[in-house]
Order: sequence, then structure tokens, then C-alpha cells
Amino acid sequence: MIHKGAIVLGVLIGAAAGVLLAPEKGSVTRDKLKKEGKDIKNQLSSDFIEVKDDLYKTAVSGKETLKKGFKDITSKTSYKTERVITFLENQLAILKEKNKTLQKTS
Repeated sequence: MIHKGAIVLGVLIGAAAGVLLAPEKGSVTRDKLKKEGKDIKNQLSSDFIEVKDDLYKTAVSGKETLKKGFKDITSKTSYKTERVITFLENQLAILKEKNKTLQKTS
């Protein structure tokens, strides 16, 4: 089974490659990369802090609660990962549309 983290990393690399290969001025591309990178970093940081806090609270409350909390945290993490993937898919779709306009039709 492929780990979702690996999928997210692959999508991030793909998005970065798409932006880098887009035929725009370097400064525009760098600005886009910075903004998208900052957005992703902020979202992941926020999600990480939330999950870390949940894990801490669950660990403090005891072993049985930890078992239930772990399932809840796993689910929440999965949803957060899904949000990041959706965000990246949307960015890739935009890049794909831009790229289509540059392709010649035979």
C-alpha cells in the first residue's frame, strides 16, 4: 500500500516541475513558487500543530483513550492529507490548462 505522504510528496514535486516548466518569466515563476510553497507550508504547519496537540491531549488522558484517539487522529490526518492533495490537484489542473493553450494542434 502506498503511503499518502509519498503521494503528497509526488504531487508537490509534480506541481513544482509544472510551474518550473511553464513558459513565463522567471520572476513570475519564482513568485508563484514562493506563494504556493508558502501556502502549502502554512497549511501543513497548521495541520501538523493541530494533530500534534490532539496527540498530546490524547496521550495525557490515558491508554484506552489513546487507542480511540489514535483512530480519530489517523482519520483527521487522512482528511488533512486529502485537503492538501485536492489543493495540489487544483493547482496542477490550472497549469495543465495553461499548458494546453501553448500546444499546437495537428
